[in-house]
Amino acid sequence: MVNKEQSRIRRSRKTRAKIAELGRTRLTVYRSNLNIYAQVIDGATNKVLASASTVEADMRKKLKKTSDIAAAAEIGKRIAEKAKKAGVEDVAFDRSGYRYHGRIKALADAARENGLKF
Repeated sequence: MVNKEQSRIRRSRKTRAKIAELGRTRLTVYRSNLNIYAQVIDGATNKVLASASTVEADMRKKLKKTSDIAAAAEIGKRIAEKAKKAGVEDVAFDRSGYRYHGRIKALADAARENGLKF
């Protein structure tokens, strides 16, 4: 029997294989019940160029709740700023098999508004 997590991982493998084939830098998102994490990963070397999450101390102080759409939007803004500092503006969005709505959509929209192109 296949559960939700296994289905999500199966969907994410297809996306990651396509992004790897293209050799693009990717913006990866992981969502837990309490937090949201984002990383910009170089396509050629698989090194993390920038990361942001609601677990960071200054984000915990700034946000009232770490598991809502407002928190995801703040992380999207922050990852875009960090990626631009690292010299990355064009990325492929790797949503890790999650549906494109809610927190995932809020993070992506905020990243686009703050200068990332995908």
